[in-house]
Amino acid sequence: MKKSTIVALALTGLVAMGCSNMNNTQQRAVSGGAMGAAAGGAIGLLTGHTVAGALIGAAAGTAGGLIVDANEKQNGRK
Repeated sequence: MKKSTIVALALTGLVAMGCSNMNNTQQRAVSGGAMGAAAGGAIGLLTGHTVAGALIGAAAGTAGGLIVDANEKQNGRK
Protein backbone atom coordinates (compact mmCIF):
# COMPACT_ATOMS: atom_id res chain seq x y z
CA MET A 1 0.00 0.00 0.00
CA LYS A 2 1.19 3.50 -0.73
CA LYS A 3 2.06 5.75 2.17
CA SER A 4 -0.53 8.31 1.06
CA THR A 5 -3.28 5.67 1.13
CA ILE A 6 -2.37 4.69 4.68
CA VAL A 7 -2.38 8.32 5.78
CA ALA A 8 -5.74 8.94 4.11
CA LEU A 9 -7.29 5.92 5.82
CA ALA A 10 -5.89 6.96 9.19
CA LEU A 11 -7.23 10.49 8.82
CA THR A 12 -10.63 9.16 7.77
CA GLY A 13 -10.77 7.04 10.91
CA LEU A 14 -9.81 9.95 13.13
CA VAL A 15 -12.41 12.22 11.56
CA ALA A 16 -15.10 9.55 11.92
CA MET A 17 -14.32 9.14 15.62
CA GLY A 18 -14.34 12.91 16.14
CA CYS A 19 -17.84 13.24 14.68
CA SER A 20 -19.57 11.18 17.35
CA ASN A 21 -20.24 14.14 19.68
CA MET A 22 -21.44 16.57 17.02
CA ASN A 23 -24.95 17.94 16.78
CA ASN A 24 -26.98 17.54 13.58
CA THR A 25 -25.94 20.91 12.16
CA GLN A 26 -22.26 20.14 12.62
CA GLN A 27 -22.62 16.65 11.18
CA ARG A 28 -24.41 17.93 8.08
CA ALA A 29 -21.84 20.69 7.52
CA VAL A 30 -18.89 18.31 7.91
CA SER A 31 -20.37 15.54 5.79
CA GLY A 32 -21.35 18.03 3.08
CA GLY A 33 -17.86 19.48 3.14
CA ALA A 34 -16.24 16.05 2.94
CA MET A 35 -18.41 14.95 0.03
CA GLY A 36 -17.82 18.26 -1.73
CA ALA A 37 -14.07 18.02 -1.23
CA ALA A 38 -14.01 14.50 -2.63
CA ALA A 39 -16.07 15.46 -5.67
CA GLY A 40 -14.13 18.67 -6.21
CA GLY A 41 -10.82 16.86 -5.87
CA ALA A 42 -11.88 14.27 -8.42
CA ILE A 43 -12.97 16.95 -10.88
CA GLY A 44 -9.81 18.92 -10.14
CA LEU A 45 -7.72 15.86 -10.83
CA LEU A 46 -9.20 15.66 -14.31
CA THR A 47 -8.52 19.34 -14.99
CA GLY A 48 -5.09 19.49 -13.37
CA HIS A 49 -6.13 21.57 -10.35
CA THR A 50 -6.77 18.99 -7.63
CA VAL A 51 -6.24 21.20 -4.58
CA ALA A 52 -8.29 24.10 -5.93
CA GLY A 53 -11.07 21.69 -6.89
CA ALA A 54 -11.07 20.12 -3.44
CA LEU A 55 -11.17 23.52 -1.70
CA ILE A 56 -13.98 24.81 -3.89
CA GLY A 57 -15.88 21.53 -3.47
CA ALA A 58 -15.43 21.61 0.30
CA ALA A 59 -16.81 25.15 0.50
CA ALA A 60 -19.76 24.30 -1.72
CA GLY A 61 -20.44 21.07 0.16
CA THR A 62 -20.35 22.78 3.54
CA ALA A 63 -22.76 25.43 2.30
CA GLY A 64 -25.01 22.68 0.93
CA GLY A 65 -24.93 20.83 4.25
CA LEU A 66 -25.93 23.98 6.12
CA ILE A 67 -28.75 24.65 3.65
CA VAL A 68 -30.05 21.11 4.14
CA ASP A 69 -29.86 21.59 7.91
CA ALA A 70 -31.82 24.85 7.77
CA ASN A 71 -34.46 23.16 5.58
CA GLU A 72 -34.74 20.21 7.96
CA LYS A 73 -35.19 22.53 10.93
CA GLN A 74 -37.77 24.62 9.06
CA ASN A 75 -39.77 21.45 8.36
CA GLY A 76 -39.73 20.48 12.02
CA ARG A 77 -37.16 17.71 11.78
CA LYS A 78 -34.02 17.46 13.83
